[in-house]
Amino acid sequence: MQLHFTKADTVLITGGSRGIGAATAQAFAAEGVGRIHLVGRDRDSLEELRAGIDADVTCHALDLSSPADRAELADTLCGVDILVNNAGAIPQGSLEDADLAVWQRAWDLKVWGYLELSQMALKAMKARGSGVIVNVVGLSGERPDAGYLAGSMANSALMTFTRSVGAYSLDHGIRVVAVNPGPVQTQRLLDALHVRAETELGDPQRWREFIEHYPAQRMATAEEVADTVLFLASRRSGYTSGTVVTLDGGMAWRGRAL
Repeated sequence: MQLHFTKADTVLITGGSRGIGAATAQAFAAEGVGRIHLVGRDRDSLEELRAGIDADVTCHALDLSSPADRAELADTLCGVDILVNNAGAIPQGSLEDADLAVWQRAWDLKVWGYLELSQMALKAMKARGSGVIVNVVGLSGERPDAGYLAGSMANSALMTFTRSVGAYSLDHGIRVVAVNPGPVQTQRLLDALHVRAETELGDPQRWREFIEHYPAQRMATAEEVADTVLFLASRRSGYTSGTVVTLDGGMAWRGRAL
């Protein structure tokens, strides 16, 4: 299946230095996108990724939890055809043990970051009558977890944002969609599983025991998430808007904790 991207297409990806963001950038380049903007905090990681991508890549080393840093992307977003909102790591924690200052910083990055970048991109997209926004959200938005309260609330908010804005954006030629991945095998999650295994089981190498109940006894790969993002962003998905696609292998309906 041809996704019909062209060298004239411009994509901006936040959280673009590793994991899902990096896989998405590589996939867009492989499908023929001509210009890619990568946004992340670590310039060295961004530059390393750029060296391996066959496209015109611009790196933006920014902290998107900062309104001032977000504002630096305003001019760039005026020329973007596809915005992939992917930045954000929200800490675990229940209401009782919440550090509200930490929660606020996490929401500044993921919730306010997604909303403000989308707002800037939408203005330019509306003026030219085309564009796509893909929000990478998370499974806890539809399956809330009291032990991951800040993340569950943030993801639920972004699902509502996607559905509400996407319900009307197609009238202006703009599509707003989202992907809700379950656990994805990124280095960050693997590191967390190793720490958990050492703490709870006394051996960091026993981390696989925590995923034995997952569908197919594995996590999703970053490449699988990227493939879903690309299809939703493509012209093949031209009548998809206001939709949140769950990519969890059926985990949400297994009836037990992740």
